[in-house]
Order: sequence, then C-alpha cells, then structure tokens
Amino acid sequence: MHPLVPYLLGQEHPEGRRLVNCQRCIRTKDIEDVGDASHLTFFEMLGNWSLGDYFKQEAIEMSFEFLTSSQYLGVAVEDIAVTVFAGNAHVAADEESARMWEAVGIPRSKIFFLGEEHNWWGPAGQTGPCGPDSEIFIDTKNNKDSHSTPGTDDGRYVEVWNNVFMQYNKTAAGGFLPLQRRCVDTGMGLERSAAILQKKQSVYHTELFIPIIQHIETLSSERFDVDERKTRAMRIIADHIRAAVFILGDQRAILPSNIGQGYILRRLIRRAMRFGRQLGIESLFLSELAELVVKIYAVEHPRLEQEKSTIFSELQKEEKRFFQTLDKGERELKKLFADMQLKGKKRIEGKDLFHLYDTYGFPKEISSELAHEHNLEIDEEGFAQAYNEHQAKSKTDVKQTFKGGLQDASEVVVRLHTATHLLHQALRIVLGLHVSQKGSNITKERLRFDFSHPNKMTEEEISRVEAMVNDAIQASLPIRVETKSLEAAKKEGALAFFTDTYDEKVTVYSIGDFSKEVCGGPHVENTKKLGFFKIVKEQSSSMGVRRIKATLE
Repeated sequence: MHPLVPYLLGQEHPEGRRLVNCQRCIRTKDIEDVGDASHLTFFEMLGNWSLGDYFKQEAIEMSFEFLTSSQYLGVAVEDIAVTVFAGNAHVAADEESARMWEAVGIPRSKIFFLGEEHNWWGPAGQTGPCGPDSEIFIDTKNNKDSHSTPGTDDGRYVEVWNNVFMQYNKTAAGGFLPLQRRCVDTGMGLERSAAILQKKQSVYHTELFIPIIQHIETLSSERFDVDERKTRAMRIIADHIRAAVFILGDQRAILPSNIGQGYILRRLIRRAMRFGRQLGIESLFLSELAELVVKIYAVEHPRLEQEKSTIFSELQKEEKRFFQTLDKGERELKKLFADMQLKGKKRIEGKDLFHLYDTYGFPKEISSELAHEHNLEIDEEGFAQAYNEHQAKSKTDVKQTFKGGLQDASEVVVRLHTATHLLHQALRIVLGLHVSQKGSNITKERLRFDFSHPNKMTEEEISRVEAMVNDAIQASLPIRVETKSLEAAKKEGALAFFTDTYDEKVTVYSIGDFSKEVCGGPHVENTKKLGFFKIVKEQSSSMGVRRIKATLE
C-alpha cells in the first residue's frame, strides 16, 4: 500500500476515490508457521480502498454482506468472529467499530478487543497515516473445546479479512492528529477466500495447490493428508516453490544470493529442497514443480510464461549449488566429529551447529541425524539461542529490504525521491538507453537506486552522472504533474518500466524538459529545493543489476 501514501494524504488518485486491487505478496517474517493449514509465504491480497469516501460503517456493512450473503461467500454468521482495537495511551478503544459489528448481526460475545500488535496499522514509516483496524476471522471448529480466541494461533480461528481505518496522522514528535481525509484499506487473502468459497478444509486443498502436491506425492511415493509430518513437508514445498517462481519471474530481476532479497529467495529454495529430502526425494525436482506453478498461473500472470526458461534455469542451478553445500557441510561436520573425539567431547555446541547452518546452509536436522549416528548429543538450546538472535536481526533487515520505495512522506524523503528521477535520466544519458529502474529504497539518510547495467561504472561515468544531476538542480526546473492513460504517457516519452503494476490511468511527473516518468509521487515543486547531489557508493546488486547510494547535502 505504500505507493498510495500521497493519495491518503490528499492527492487525487487517477482512478478516483474508490479503488480495488489484487496484489502479489511475499511474507517471510512467520516462515516457521508455513506448513499449517493457512499460513503462506506467497499469496495474493484482494483490496478495497476508500480515499476520503466511505468510512467505518460502510466498510463493515459491505464486509459483512460479502462474507455472509448467499450471493457471495455464504459464510454462516455464527462462524464469524471479529477483533477491534483495545486502545492505548494515545488512542481510545474502538468502541465505534464494535457497535457497528453488533448492528449488522455479530453478537458481542464474538467481538474481541486486542492491542496494537493485532489491531493497529501503520504508519508506513516513522510518520504518516495510521489507525485502528478490525480483523475478521472464520471459526474452523478445530480445537473447539479450547478457550482460544481470534489472535491465538492454534488453528481454530483463521483470519480472512482486515479493515484498516486510517483516521490519524502520526507526527515526528510522536503525536496522533486526526486526518482531514479519513481512508479505508481492506485486505482479504485470495487463497483463504477460495478455500472458504469451495468449502475446502485448507488453502492447500484448492486447485492452486493440489496439482503441485499430487506431483510431490509421485516424486516421493508418499501420500498427502496421511502422516502429519509428511503433510507439513508437502505444504512447505508447495508454498515455497510458488513463492520462488513468482520472485524469479518478477521484472525486478531478483536472483538467489547471500544478501538481501536474494538471500530470502535462496532460503526458500533450499528450505523446499530440505523438506524434499525429508520425503526421500534425492533428485533435482523443483523445476518440475515450477512448471506446474507456471501452468496454474499462466493466464492471470503471463509474465511467468515469458520468464519460465530463466525460472527453471535458476532453480536447477540453485539445486546443484545446494547439493555442493551439503557436501561441504558434511565434510565440516566430519572435521568437527574428529576434533570432538580427540578432546573426548560427546556434545556438539549450539554455536557450532549454527555456524554450519549459517555459513554453509547445512540443515540442523541433517547435523542431528549424523550426530546421533556417531552417538553424539547436540546442544538444542544453544542452537535455538543463536538462531533466534539471527532471526531477530533478519526480521529487521527484511522489513527494510522488501518495503522498497519511500520510508515516509517527510520533506527530506520527498526530496530524495525527486532526485531519483534526475538520477535515472542521467544514467540513461551517460550509460545508454538500456538502463531501467529495477528498484529503489529511500530513507531519511540516503536514496538507494537499482538499475540494469552489465558493468561496474567508471569514476568518470559516476562524475558525469553527478554533474548532470546537479546541473538540473541548479537550473531550478519546475515539476509538473499530469494524469493520463498509460498508453498516452508512453507515447509522450514517459518512462514506465513497471507496467504490470500500473492502472489504466497513471500520474506522470515531468521535471522541466529533463525527465518525464510515470510515478505515484510525492515530489517537490522545483529542483532548486533539492540541494547538492552526491553519489556515495556504486556496487553490484545482482547479476546485470547495479546499485547506487546517494545523498543530498
């Protein structure tokens, strides 16, 4: 939702005040939960947006109607539970939403007040639009005798919808001021909705997964839904291969690596392979499953079909690398066993296990198996401590890595965002028209810009780009914004590389006669507000993609 921040703050959206979307999402912060009946790494999120149009009452009434009406999903009212914001030191409890849920037919006993962790959204950065949300759950009747409630992750209640009521603006001082333009952002998982609509017991029983799982059954000679451990392994493989295919097929050219987004992709691929090994699959198999994913999604996501040769090739290369990794890990483990034997030790320290896992990608489960074969114990607690410390750091890194775009809509971030347009055009002039944006991330400290280019930039090229950007800044170029069709914008020469994500009508920002680009904003009104542009680093991001970090002084 981050690109919509300017419109939440008052800018008019080209498509109006009521929007709908279906967004591809990657979520890895709860990757360990994947394998149950509902959690997914890759999923598609259905969204409704009100930009200063309808608010809480209409959103709640429409949500209830869509869920319960026989014309739509047909969920029984008694199977629905909702949560609302319990309040904190800054904002009162959302009694208003609770009353509205009661008014449409949800009994008070099925309305639960939860804290910020569950029922507060935003802002998308340090400052900006935020507010309470109201989540909708389906009671699956699993663990019916338990005292679980929505928000208790024991499998009984599955969240299907979230209504975010953006009614506050968080200031830099930490205050919460009422927004003049109150907005609604709703999110509903496509896979979970399909499972409800088809009355399936889990998302993995829908047609989005069954062909993949059936092929895993064939490869492993195991059966789905028979043994809990093996069922979990099949779910993880099916989920992770979907995620890997969509990441590899994305136009931003993310490939497996040991850093950033590439590391997350590598982790998903290797985790799928590890669970394949648990099922007894010893051969290269992921590209076979990837072919099924492409087939399932080819109509809705034709880019996967276009990129399938790259997807299959990268998966095969990564599988071969992982088998080499296993060989290296086994050699290192044998050295460790020999050293322990000399010292008379019978227990492998947790830090040594984690070193094998983190440095060589060697799964702990395999380390454990080999250790037990040698009559050795392992330090489970020590490994868990090292792993949790690593996870805490990774979650922070991932939050920044995948967020992309602007950190917030503060003045300094807006200035840096505007400067990326000048940088983009300068790179195309100096390096060639093959240069296209592959991603960006902007914080208050710097801008980061990824672009297609096969070679490291020379010092002369960096100096020319810097000078060109600063010349445009010194020229005090006015910045003009227009709304038009994507086709018209491209005919006029506007840069538009992420066409899969654009609406029919787009916003075009022109910086004098220097730059014209499709973008959601926000930007300054004149380049004279930018200051002095300085490139602080140029480096590789991934194969064929370079990265520039720059500042404004």
